Amino acid sequence: MNMSRPYRVAFVLVCALVLLYLILPILIIAPMSFSGARYLAFPPPSLSLRWYQEYVSNAAWMQATRVTLTVAVLTVVIATPLGVAAAYAVSRSTWRIMRLIHMTLLLPLVVPIIITAVGIFFVYAKVGLVASLTGLVLANVMLGLPYVIISVVAGLQSFDATQEMVARSLGMNRLRSFFAVTLPQIKASVIAGGIFAFISAMDETIVALFISGGQYQPLTKRMFTALRDEIDPTIAAISTLMTAASFMLVLIATTRRKDS
Repeated sequence: MNMSRPYRVAFVLVCALVLLYLILPILIIAPMSFSGARYLAFPPPSLSLRWYQEYVSNAAWMQATRVTLTVAVLTVVIATPLGVAAAYAVSRSTWRIMRLIHMTLLLPLVVPIIITAVGIFFVYAKVGLVASLTGLVLANVMLGLPYVIISVVAGLQSFDATQEMVARSLGMNRLRSFFAVTLPQIKASVIAGGIFAFISAMDETIVALFISGGQYQPLTKRMFTALRDEIDPTIAAISTLMTAASFMLVLIATTRRKDS
């Protein structure tokens, strides 16, 4: 679409303002995490790694970090193969019911997260999964599954299915032909979906507030609790680390998708 110079300038300006609005919290929190003051202050009166040291030396924060990483890794391990299988079934099936199944699998992205959290809590309360590692993992698998499905479906749509048909005509069964022909060519989409599922599990807060507790509290819930009880600058350090980790993972996922 051709645009005159004033319109292009206005368009770039609006995009720049939107991006600035989105990254403004990061531009504030990151410098505050290096403050040497006992309180949150911007700009920081002095620079120090005090709050990063406080984070790594605090047993409670480290326990929450272990829970978060454990849940995120287990979420990827479970959600990725399930998402790949679901995406393959949706992409290759000609049944009309598959459209309904596809929409159902993507519901966690559509339903407000607070409603999902309340529903999960009431179900878990009946089966005894509240404040358990299993409950956290299962909930995050449900929330991360749509990211894997969307990514893999996009990869399958750009893949020539006749290659798999040729492999099957040469004697391979469907499962073997998928692993030998299809999976190597869509692996970038699979990896990207797994990365986004990991980020989703690592950053999830609302569901964790409802169903986690005891020794199985992820970082997000401990951060929320710390903000409620006191304004601890350690939270700024943790937020900066989590934001940096999420940014790097998204960058890796995006790079792999472009290289595929």
